[in-house]
Order: sequence, then structure tokens, then C-alpha cells
Amino acid sequence: MSILPKNNFFLLVFSILISQLAGVIGSFFSISSIPTWYATLTKPFFNPPNWLFGPVWITLYTMMGISLYLIWHTVKSKKKDTLIKLFLGQLVLNALWSIVFFGAKQLGLAIIVIGLLWTMIVSLIRGLFPLNRTAAWLLVPYIAWVSFAALLNIAVWYLN
Repeated sequence: MSILPKNNFFLLVFSILISQLAGVIGSFFSISSIPTWYATLTKPFFNPPNWLFGPVWITLYTMMGISLYLIWHTVKSKKKDTLIKLFLGQLVLNALWSIVFFGAKQLGLAIIVIGLLWTMIVSLIRGLFPLNRTAAWLLVPYIAWVSFAALLNIAVWYLN
């Protein structure tokens, strides 16, 4: 038994591509900064190796896209439009964080952005849980990673 409805394959692909787009936008700002500016920063002992971020984010964006698909395709509630807007809003904040952190090199402002992002993700999960638990659970690894990223952002800001 599949967790995804069997029809509307194109909506599924579209949903995943929308989510992956946030990563593509963010990568424009992070790829050039990682070997240069980011490499010069003092980082905490728990900083993961740089190669880990790409595969983790690709996986998370895919899971987010499946969650968005489930919202569009299965949620039958007045809250559906609000949940989609919340999803798209957190996706914008996700891309904005890379722009602020890597592009503008504003570590303190990035903490504010990731705090707003974290709040939106939690609100999205809470809103989804009674309507589609699979869609909500697909976002749990995302909030875990963003929580870790927030801690890392704070530590890098503090150390530099």
C-alpha cells in the first residue's frame, strides 16, 4: 500500500520541483561562499562536513514536496489554502536564509530568519497533523534539521 494516491503524478512532480527550487535558489548564494568566506569562519565542534549538506537538503526538499502534494491532493478542509500559503511562506524563508547567511554574510540576521522559519514549520506541522498525518510526519526530519541548523547558525555567529 502506497502512502501517495495513485493519480496525479504531474502534481507530485510539480510539488517536489517547487520544493527543490528553494534549494536551487539557496545554492546560488552558498556554493561560492562555502570554499571562500564560510571556510574562514570559526565553527563549533559539532559542525558537520560540508559534503553532507547537499544530500541532506535534497532529501528534505523531496520529502517536503511529497508533503505539499499530499496537502494539495488529499486535504479536504477549509484550512487547505492556509496550509499551502504557510508551506510556500516557509519555503521562501528557507531560501531567504541562504541569501542572508551566505549571500549577505549577516549571521545575526540569519538567526532571526531561521527562527521565523522554524516557527512556520512548527505551525505547518501542527496544522497538518489532524488533517493528514503522513504530510505532517514528512516534515519532522525537516524541522529536526532546521533546529540543528539554527543551533549551528547561533554557534557560528557567537564564535565569529
